[in-house]
Amino acid sequence: MPPKRVRTSLPNRNAPAANPPAQAPASIVPPTAGIPPALVNRAVRQIRGPQSALTDFLASHNISANQIRQDANARRAAALASQQATIGEEGEDEDEDEDVEPEPTPARRRNESKAQSARRKKAEEKAIAKIKASKKFQRRKRQYGSDDDISDEDDAARALFEASMAPLPDQVDNCEICDKRFTVTSYTRTGPDGGLLCPKCTRELDKKEGTARKKKKTNAGRARRQIQSNLLDGIYPGAKDLVTLCIETLANHVEDAEEFGELAPHMVDKLAAMLSKKRLLNPGTFNLFLRPDYDTVSVYDGAKLTSDEYIRIFQIIPKIKHLRLRNAIQFKNKVMDHLLGTTVELESFSLHGANLIDDERWEEFLRQKGSHLKALKVYHTDGHFGDETLEIVAEVCPDLRRLKVSHNQKVTDAGLFHIAKLAKLEHLGLEIYKTTTSEPYIKILNGIGPGLRTLSLATVHYIEDSVLEAIHENCQNIFKLRITDNEVLTDQGFADLFTNWYNPPLRYIDLHKCRHIDAAVPRNNPDGIGLGSLGFEALMNHSGRALKFLNVHSCRHISVETFEKVFAAEMIYPELVEMNVSFCQAVNDFVVGCIFRSCPNLKTLKVFGNFGVRDVRVPKGKILIGVPNALGMQIEGKNDDEGRII
Repeated sequence: MPPKRVRTSLPNRNAPAANPPAQAPASIVPPTAGIPPALVNRAVRQIRGPQSALTDFLASHNISANQIRQDANARRAAALASQQATIGEEGEDEDEDEDVEPEPTPARRRNESKAQSARRKKAEEKAIAKIKASKKFQRRKRQYGSDDDISDEDDAARALFEASMAPLPDQVDNCEICDKRFTVTSYTRTGPDGGLLCPKCTRELDKKEGTARKKKKTNAGRARRQIQSNLLDGIYPGAKDLVTLCIETLANHVEDAEEFGELAPHMVDKLAAMLSKKRLLNPGTFNLFLRPDYDTVSVYDGAKLTSDEYIRIFQIIPKIKHLRLRNAIQFKNKVMDHLLGTTVELESFSLHGANLIDDERWEEFLRQKGSHLKALKVYHTDGHFGDETLEIVAEVCPDLRRLKVSHNQKVTDAGLFHIAKLAKLEHLGLEIYKTTTSEPYIKILNGIGPGLRTLSLATVHYIEDSVLEAIHENCQNIFKLRITDNEVLTDQGFADLFTNWYNPPLRYIDLHKCRHIDAAVPRNNPDGIGLGSLGFEALMNHSGRALKFLNVHSCRHISVETFEKVFAAEMIYPELVEMNVSFCQAVNDFVVGCIFRSCPNLKTLKVFGNFGVRDVRVPKGKILIGVPNALGMQIEGKNDDEGRII
């Protein structure tokens, strides 16, 4: 077997050549003589990695990367200590009360050389001397009452030095918890007592504190969202009344409640709305709202209820008169068949989202129970409840006073003509998805217009000014008017509607999205389409003194001059409570200020999409929603210097 090769270190070329021995040695010199033990062991194990000539040269001079790093850290610590001493002397001259804290210096290394140890000790001595001369150390001495209470100033100063010393990255330190040595990095975490933690203890501590930290962050986000939710609901931030707090407490612990006792019906309704908003209405909590002595049941979100819960309504409350269900997805043919087999005589029936009831069940329900109905509201029925159903409603519901058909995909002009036969109808709301014309609406207004109290025509894209003329001629008793999403009605038509109209001032007006639509030239409106300056001024002249709710969202052709004229200093609208002027390009800071001045009782003003609103001082007690900035809303206080941002 051939002999193993051993790599020896290179000679130092700068060293003087050694004199050759005069005689040969008497004994045989071992082949590993003069070779470092590490190289011998490596040769024996035959474990060698790639090495460069520079590595061999450094190894021959006993120079390692670890030593270079130690020397650099020692020089850095000495420089920091020297710099801190200079800064501390200058700081004492400028400010006598300023405390001087020592900069961290490196900890003692296990394998440091004598020179490194001397430099480190010298840096520590400078730092300790600076601590003893600092104002902070002198104050601590005075707190003990006398110098005798401190046995050794050097020990006390060194204790302060050790407490404030934090190893720099790439240094080695002992873990505060497990006392294991580890390399300090920039991500090393401080322990509870001020020491450093190893990666393992850091992970364990993060795991323990993770829940509390996450909970704190979640609570802060939840509070911020709750404030914004309250603003959108029109709830002014501040202290709540006792009744609201009691209802909220009950809603948060509703699973522990057995019954509501003698709670007033309006409070039960408020509690039902709150539970639905929090998605807490389920088969377990739903039983709390079912009492035999009730005649009204309101479910604002029935998404978690099954068909059996709806059937149980008619089993527990056989004398129910008013039923309102929203998101009643599971109110299907099965539930309708059970209702038809009972003696329940509903007077008002509002059903939202029950799109699984076919036309046959609707027809049978109307023929059996329709004679008692006084109010019928049907939302989101998809492909059911069409023209034939409206024809049956007109035949079998003679006492119907309120009818609302919303988000309907089946009704056409032919079905709308039958509504004109409902002679006692007082409240009408229609939102038909299929394209409709002006003729059926004109016939309805000519037939039952004089008796109408509220009129809502939503998503009527193509009705013309003739409908406005029919309203002007036939309706003299309405207090609520809604006409939305139209691109044909003209500004002059709205002006003619509100000019010399014998109808009393309206309390509720919603004309949002009645505007000109042209993607090529969106700002040009040569034909005066939509609600513009003329119509808005006529509207406020007619109904401004009694108006409580006004929505002109997206009516962007109302000029800034009109807004300033309508809300001038001498114009006062005492009843206006809520107003929406979103996406009206003319609205700016001055217009918003004029609105707050002319509407002393205004509570909520929405200005989404109005980039002219930048810096508005909102009066105390009022809510401004939709300001396009990241600061939120500033509320004025009682004095000029008070106010807050929410």
